[in-house]
Amino acid sequence: MILNHIWGLYAHPKEEWHVIEKRHESLSYSLMHILTIALIPTICSYYAAAHIGWTIGVGNPIKISVESAQIMAVSMYFALIFGVFALAYLIQWMAKTFDSKPDFVQALELAAYTATPLLMVGITALFPVLWFVALAGIAAVAYSIYLLYSGVPIMMNIPEEKGFIYSSSVVTCGLVLLVGLMAFTAVMWTMGFGPEFVA
Repeated sequence: MILNHIWGLYAHPKEEWHVIEKRHESLSYSLMHILTIALIPTICSYYAAAHIGWTIGVGNPIKISVESAQIMAVSMYFALIFGVFALAYLIQWMAKTFDSKPDFVQALELAAYTATPLLMVGITALFPVLWFVALAGIAAVAYSIYLLYSGVPIMMNIPEEKGFIYSSSVVTCGLVLLVGLMAFTAVMWTMGFGPEFVA
């Protein structure tokens, strides 16, 4: 079952990390997890942007055209998948510094399950009020960071002291990656690829 670790990561994360570390599923298993979970923010954001409209403070909801929403949803889907794979690459690349030698599948498992709360919180887009989505997003980021800090020592088979520094390095790289994706999006919007707003 593709989503069989999700409940464990919320209910008893450390024990679930041990289960994940012992099983070491295949690359296709991790890939299916990412492809499935990334659909949540993509579909919810599309529906909110094209059919409900975003509420930012007072005033009427802001909507974009269906065509713009479709393009943005597809772009978002591939950006999310790229982000998880890039994070997995960074996890594997930094591992040598911390006396760990994970294969790419291990790094991808860590990245995929760490990113799960961030992707699942996309369901809040169905109530597209900026402050609500922002608060939910902050909570999801905090829990993803907690999952990373608890999962790195277990998945990478290193002591907790090294795991803390390793996790901090991954968080830093993840933030740089996120800022890079946001900057790329801003550049694309200024080049004329921005959404078409509707009344």
